[in-house]
Amino acid sequence: MRVEAITWERLTEALADVVSGTVAADGGAWVRVGVDGAPAAQGGELAERVGQALRIRGRTSLVVGTSGFLRPASLRYEFGRHDPEAYYSGWFDTGALWREVFGPLEAGGSGRVLPDLWDPAADRATRSPRVALPAGGVLLLHGPFLLGHWFPFDLTVHLRLSSGALRRRVDRSEHWTLPAFERYEREVRPVEAADVVVRADDPRHPAWGGIGPG
Repeated sequence: MRVEAITWERLTEALADVVSGTVAADGGAWVRVGVDGAPAAQGGELAERVGQALRIRGRTSLVVGTSGFLRPASLRYEFGRHDPEAYYSGWFDTGALWREVFGPLEAGGSGRVLPDLWDPAADRATRSPRVALPAGGVLLLHGPFLLGHWFPFDLTVHLRLSSGALRRRVDRSEHWTLPAFERYEREVRPVEAADVVVRADDPRHPAWGGIGPG
């Protein structure tokens, strides 16, 4: 895939333009965007940037992170605190994401999204109120491993870090997670699956290949 250098500011504007022209594949009233990538790639920051750019364009947006949908500690740490297989397939409550985030945004849905479910620090439910996303609004869901669950995204962005960059940018205390990202690359091939691929090895100088499957 050929890529060209771009600034985060220009990338944000380009993505906001693309999202503005995207329609829901199921004919519903809301557009669902996935910003996929390891936490070290800072997908949440990009999602917030795009959300702000959309609001300037008159489009309501809601940014949701999968970190708010972790499973309870008793389930996450069932096989120990540093099990990469559990991190890959057992840390995030995908069932709750389907039910509380995507379900309300299906065609004919209520539009009332739960922005988070579980507080990992307190290890208890957040009890956050639902947020009403009006018709024409945009969901921006960010987190790792998003492309492996058949979530009904209308547009997907993958922030790619090479194995070397990932090792450099992940804190040494979190290096136990690296095999999970290697498995994701091997099994899901996010560069091929995503609509937009952003090369983020250098956090100051991203590069991308435009719109279209990687």
